[in-house]
Amino acid sequence: MTYDRLVCANCASPVSEGRCPVCRANRARLQQENFMSGLNPMALIALLAVLIAAVALLAHQTA
Repeated sequence: MTYDRLVCANCASPVSEGRCPVCRANRARLQQENFMSGLNPMALIALLAVLIAAVALLAHQTA
């Protein structure tokens, strides 16, 4: 889960902004839970494209 869309129940602002201590604590907890949580969807798509290109290149070299 990404925290960029979560809204804090304490201050009613996005958790990603970290306006209150509750937001900052939850943001830190979410970042520690998943090592890929800091990546945005475009970075994940770019990573996937690079992996597909690498597999295609390896398949082309072995054939």
